[in-house]
Amino acid sequence: MTKTKKGPVFTEIALEIFKLGGLLVNEGDLMGSPYGITSARWKIMGAIVRAGKPLTVPQIAKTMGLTRQAVQRLVDVMYADGVLAFQTNPEHKRAKLIKLSEVGEEIYGKLDKKQVDWAQTCSIHLTKQELDTTLSVLKKMADMFDH
Repeated sequence: MTKTKKGPVFTEIALEIFKLGGLLVNEGDLMGSPYGITSARWKIMGAIVRAGKPLTVPQIAKTMGLTRQAVQRLVDVMYADGVLAFQTNPEHKRAKLIKLSEVGEEIYGKLDKKQVDWAQTCSIHLTKQELDTTLSVLKKMADMFDH
């Protein structure tokens, strides 16, 4: 395989994404802490809300790029905490559908408002074109690894 000048830049981008990922998890943990929600729990809630319908554990895992086992552990805890509710799945006897409970919907609404304000503040020094380009490139990169 021929080496190009793009490979090292790709590596630097990947390392920067890892760093940014950690920083974003920390920000999410800070925003969610008043409600007892970590970034990992927020991801699960977001996957369900973005889908617009209840999801199974494997569907949430695939959407969020997490393992099924990690999602199952979090779902079990969030159910016990009253944030999630289970619903019978007509397509599968054992794989329950997961949705936000009323408490979960209330928490998610508060977090969503906080996040919108946070995103406005964080994007002040970036142009719309920079953000659009970044989003496009990140989606292309993610698609390369989404099997």
